[in-house]
Amino acid sequence: MPVDDCRIIELPKISDPRGNLTFVESERHIPFDIKRVYYLYDVPGGAERGAHGHKNLQQLIIAMSGSFDIVLNDGVNQKKIHMNRSYYGLYICPMMWRDITNVSSGAVCMVLASEYYDEHDYLRDYDEFLELVKSQ
Repeated sequence: MPVDDCRIIELPKISDPRGNLTFVESERHIPFDIKRVYYLYDVPGGAERGAHGHKNLQQLIIAMSGSFDIVLNDGVNQKKIHMNRSYYGLYICPMMWRDITNVSSGAVCMVLASEYYDEHDYLRDYDEFLELVKSQ
């Protein structure tokens, strides 16, 4: 899939003087059913995470607090997206290599995933990822 299939999705934001509320609904706001939620936190400032791809998994990544960059790579093209708003989610389609970089101190990255954890879906070697992209 081309890197341009990954996109920012603006989530509903209900503003209130007491604090804002944002929610995500499967198949309404994102194009998949949510089967898993996980989050990254206590990442040292400036550290990198990710550095892998998935064969079938779809994800929505949200910066719950702080900021970070996500570098997406489809094996041909690459783009970097800065995440720093909790009402924006980055939809990541299958067969996309991703790196999370430039993590601010105290950042929290929440990920909504289309599938349960499956180690066989992970592509952890970039050369293997490229070979699979070429074979499609």
